[in-house]
Amino acid sequence: MYAIESDERDPENILRDSFRNPYETLSFFELNPSMVVVELSPGRGWYTEILANFLSTPGQLIAAHFDKNTTNNYLKKMRQNFEEKLNSSSIYKNVELVGLYSELSDPESVDAVLTFRNLHNWIGSSMDIIFSNSYSALKPGGIFGVVEHRAKEGTSIEEMKKSGYVTESYAIELAEKHGFKLVSRSEINSNSKDTKNHPEGVWTLPPVLRLKEKDRNKYLAIGESDRMTLLFKKPE
Repeated sequence: MYAIESDERDPENILRDSFRNPYETLSFFELNPSMVVVELSPGRGWYTEILANFLSTPGQLIAAHFDKNTTNNYLKKMRQNFEEKLNSSSIYKNVELVGLYSELSDPESVDAVLTFRNLHNWIGSSMDIIFSNSYSALKPGGIFGVVEHRAKEGTSIEEMKKSGYVTESYAIELAEKHGFKLVSRSEINSNSKDTKNHPEGVWTLPPVLRLKEKDRNKYLAIGESDRMTLLFKKPE
């Protein structure tokens, strides 16, 4: 995929490809360049770099980021940094920026909604709002693609929030609650080295490495987290 090989990408982001497998992941999600795609909570834009370059007219990327009027300084700064990224290159000229808790797009106007490593941040009422709005925005037959840090089955909700790992059964239950149907699962982003019992949860591992130099080589050897990759669809 030319968008993955593009020199528009940040070299630091390219270093993460071996863990995040963008070509295999986006292929699994059945994306094509003519789709209208919503990326939920794009963070610093790791996948945005690829998606914005990959999608072409009539395709479009809609980035659903934190509300620009948020009173949380950390979230506000992240949104500002993302806006600066969008203004840094012409590849982002057709990206539409909306609020994460907004309606995302007109009803049944979107081909795919994707989220990468975000579910743990939404556990609770936020998840219901975001999943409901995603379902509404999708066309019948539309794709809902999820990549998330995978907890061991039986992990409590509180531990999921604390550790950043979510059980696959919980993710599926929440999606099906909102009307999505599970079509397929993939082990593209799995990592058998990840024991999931780290002192600072998933943030112990790269790229965050929250413990800094303590056991750094140990966590670098593990790599990024074990992840589920789930493909849902909105029923026809």
